[in-house]
Amino acid sequence: MLCTKEYEEIEQKVMRGERLTREDGLRLFACPDLAWIGAMADYVRKKKCGDIVYYNVNCHVNLTNICLSRCKFCAFGRDEGSPGAYAMSKEDAIELVRDAMRDPHLAGLHVVSGLHPTWSFEHYLDILQTLHEKFPSLYLKGFTGVEITHFSRISGLSVREVLLRLKDAGLQAIAGGGAEILSDRIRRELCPKKATADEWLEVARTAHGLGIKTNASMLYGHIETMEERVDHLLKLRSLQDETGGFQTFICFPFLPKNTELGKTISQTSMWDDLRTMAISRLLLDNFQNIKAYWVMLTVPVAQVALGFGANDIDGTIHKETILHDAGATSPLALQEDTIIRIIREAGRIPAASDCNFNILPTD
Repeated sequence: MLCTKEYEEIEQKVMRGERLTREDGLRLFACPDLAWIGAMADYVRKKKCGDIVYYNVNCHVNLTNICLSRCKFCAFGRDEGSPGAYAMSKEDAIELVRDAMRDPHLAGLHVVSGLHPTWSFEHYLDILQTLHEKFPSLYLKGFTGVEITHFSRISGLSVREVLLRLKDAGLQAIAGGGAEILSDRIRRELCPKKATADEWLEVARTAHGLGIKTNASMLYGHIETMEERVDHLLKLRSLQDETGGFQTFICFPFLPKNTELGKTISQTSMWDDLRTMAISRLLLDNFQNIKAYWVMLTVPVAQVALGFGANDIDGTIHKETILHDAGATSPLALQEDTIIRIIREAGRIPAASDCNFNILPTD
């Protein structure tokens, strides 16, 4: 540990279970002692969560990559009619899930898509309801705060009404994407056509009020400052104080390949990924779960992150496309026995769960 008064005070706060301040967060991001930060995060993880690491056997259903937003950090979105653009029919989505059902342990679906310029909210709703009716045993997590804001705009319904209709159609939890960095400066520069920071937060607040759990995320490693990273985490912490409805927090490192922003910005280092993971655990003291998303981090880094505050490693990710379009070098999917081995090698206890972190029985 760096022997300075400020860092000693941070460590004492962590050991006493006291809340860290914005200034503490900035000091941690400036600290070069990664092992010390990781040890504190692992201490908090152990105290709060024990040694269980959650995973799920899931299938991603990315309905379309045609998107009106066209964010500068995204490699997935396409204009309609451009090379590589696609839009699944309802039958396509059913067939994708039916193929994934060959895995007898498949437990859930993760439905996220682009903001299609001509699809109606009813179209998205119809596909969701059909998947729920065709595969009633699968839990449904889907759509981000950005997508739900978009549904509200194109339908003329309030966010609350949109959420109620999604819930009636079978949606059980909301995905954490789209938060990016909760800064108006960042969003004006990188994603001006989609939900603002306040709109994203309001979707989460409204969902929590309706009993719908959501996830939260942060896309880091692009044009944000360390101050904006810390402020992002504190906005999530504040809303969690208010509602208690966030289930897990996901660190998304920016993947530059095939993106407009990637022309000038390189990928984050493992050092930055682990540091950000650990500081997120320390600042988000009211979040139970911190996810090491192996698709973006790579499997080896995600495994190491289990010693830097993470207690959730996501899942098998059958058919994920969004992040691999941006150059993710991880496999397109992992077998369940591989995930179990990764968790056990880290000295932890694997636990299959649904989208609401209920532990599922396994063979």
